[in-house]
Amino acid sequence: MSTRGFQIDRRGFVLATLASLAARPALAAAGPIRVLIIDGVSNHDWRLTTRLLRAILEPTGLFDVTVSTSPPTAAAPGWDGWRPGFGNADVILQTYNDIWGGPAWPEPVKSQFEAFVARGGGVFFLHSANNAFPDWPAYNEMIGLGWREKDFGPAVYVDEEGRQAVIPAGTGDATGHGPRYDALVRRTGDHPVHAGLPRAWMTADVELYRYARGPARNLEVLTYAREPETQMNWPMEWTVNYGQGRCYVANYGHVWNGDADPVTLRSVDVQTILIRALQWLAGREVTWPVPDDFPTAEAVSVRPALR
Repeated sequence: MSTRGFQIDRRGFVLATLASLAARPALAAAGPIRVLIIDGVSNHDWRLTTRLLRAILEPTGLFDVTVSTSPPTAAAPGWDGWRPGFGNADVILQTYNDIWGGPAWPEPVKSQFEAFVARGGGVFFLHSANNAFPDWPAYNEMIGLGWREKDFGPAVYVDEEGRQAVIPAGTGDATGHGPRYDALVRRTGDHPVHAGLPRAWMTADVELYRYARGPARNLEVLTYAREPETQMNWPMEWTVNYGQGRCYVANYGHVWNGDADPVTLRSVDVQTILIRALQWLAGREVTWPVPDDFPTAEAVSVRPALR
């Protein structure tokens, strides 16, 4: 990780200097939130994912959405010069995923991403974004938990009393998942993104990760669901503090190759939480209302196809 312009504490966390705080991204009190989607490589259908994310966000009038699509390989024209322009965004919506042998980001892009978050930027890591970059220490700190081997680090689950608990590295399994299913999501607390939401609701067609592993530091589990095969409660959404920045990781948003009209991104809770989380990540007041068709603890709520 690049440490230029930052101090590192004894645990390896980035501490912003006065100079870096002065360079913190400006978060305007009014006007649209500048959202930058990063895509271009994934084992999921990143093209459809980006189209659907824009179809959710842009009609709200809250966001100015831009997309930075990487070249497909490190040998492709433009790779060495690819720069997403993090400094022009308030929030990054990260969907890039190199798990099937795609290239890791160029070193200058990694350094710029670390600096953006450390000095106050926000990042939403959507579903398979936590599969990416196992060899990048700063990225592992930002996501807290990712798709990793069982010796990589601890896993986090929620016990029967609703308390966050840890499974040591090497105990249990590597990260995995069963079939998609309609899951009962439960809140652990009262995060601003969930203000006004029910304490529990059904989400549609989710692919829930079990035994996600990582450094698991500065991490707060916000919601969880019981996974049918393990009969354990695994995190659905969590936040991580990194330097002065905010990171939001969510299992929602699985869009597989061949999915023509993925249900998960039409689930009303997923659309609502995405919008509200981006407001929170940008340092804004969470104002997006809880809709009348929000799902209940007894039934999912799915909207028509996105166009």
